[in-house]
Amino acid sequence: MCASHVKSDPAPLRLLARLAIALFLSYMAVALPLAAIPVSILHWPGYGNGLAGLAVGIAFFSTILSRNHSGAFADTKGGRPCMRAGLAIYVAASLICALSGLTTLPGATRYLILLAGRLLLGVGESLTIVGMLGWGIGLVGQQRAGRVLAWTGAAMYGAFAVGGPIGLAIYERAGMGALMLVSALLPLIGLALVHGIPATPTHAGGRAPFWHILGTIRWQGIAVALQGVGFAALGAFLPLRFIHAHWPYAGLGLTCFGVAFVAGRFTCGHLPDRIGGLRMAALSLTIEAMGQYLLWCAPSPLLALAGAVLTGAGCSMVYPSLGVEVVRIVPPHMRGTALGGFAAFQDLAYGATGPLAGLLADRYGYDIVFLLGGLCATGGVAIVLGLLQARRQAG
Repeated sequence: MCASHVKSDPAPLRLLARLAIALFLSYMAVALPLAAIPVSILHWPGYGNGLAGLAVGIAFFSTILSRNHSGAFADTKGGRPCMRAGLAIYVAASLICALSGLTTLPGATRYLILLAGRLLLGVGESLTIVGMLGWGIGLVGQQRAGRVLAWTGAAMYGAFAVGGPIGLAIYERAGMGALMLVSALLPLIGLALVHGIPATPTHAGGRAPFWHILGTIRWQGIAVALQGVGFAALGAFLPLRFIHAHWPYAGLGLTCFGVAFVAGRFTCGHLPDRIGGLRMAALSLTIEAMGQYLLWCAPSPLLALAGAVLTGAGCSMVYPSLGVEVVRIVPPHMRGTALGGFAAFQDLAYGATGPLAGLLADRYGYDIVFLLGGLCATGGVAIVLGLLQARRQAG
């Protein structure tokens, strides 16, 4: 068990919990439509998988491109206005997407409206997450940055876990327009929840170029990107691995992964602050690698499910553990920019893994995808151990 025995001031932690609950509800604007959008588009005459995939992935593209500006916003204006702006953009983006449900419009017009809403949603996601991190760390202190990162991720992935099925159910019963209206309502509730939480002060100081900050955090970013390969590979290809092997419970693997991931965030979120981010990251990447190798060679569905649990438990704490190191090595007035750049490394890994792993799976089968994930996680372990060694040598 990873339960914390460290005494903590409950007041800031209660405020952090409110932020996490608000993020969980608001992130439904991202999670609810994720599975429904491709299903909807494939029913439009002349629209296929490629255009459906573009409508989903374009939000990811705008999230990456806006990371720098979101970080600068959080650093100069504060985490509170940054997160609130992101939640407001969630509302606006969902309302724009709702217009794509108007069947009286031509198909091309509906699709362009949907793309515009999805692009705006990606900007909202970037502002919301970076703002939440800056606001949360300002409330509880840098010494609890690991907990802020862990709770933020738990809220996001918790929304992903429940949002997809709920979104599909709403779409099947009421259509895309109703789904997007629900997606607009939930961030409004999030805005109400964070309304009374105080702002935190910004830090003065000269601003370094974004590329300089990326250079400062490059090894932490590369390590978290290598973690992201296994995460993305499992999400995209684990059900197909089960189906191809004629195993039952193809959907259960994702559930096992998700439960282990969220449980790890909540039960071990204090450990990077307590034992150090690099040590926790090395342990987590090792567990992820074990899970990926087990998925690669699993002869039965039970062992494959065990591999999914190990992968979820391992992936769970890599981002917050290395995020603690990012917060430690950059000046406070550049924290938001650094965390935005750090997240971009992971975003790129998520985006690149699907096509690359798909090409490998076409040629060598689905199990090779998990060998790739295991090798990448092992590479991440090597990088983190190198960082630990360099710190010891530096005294």
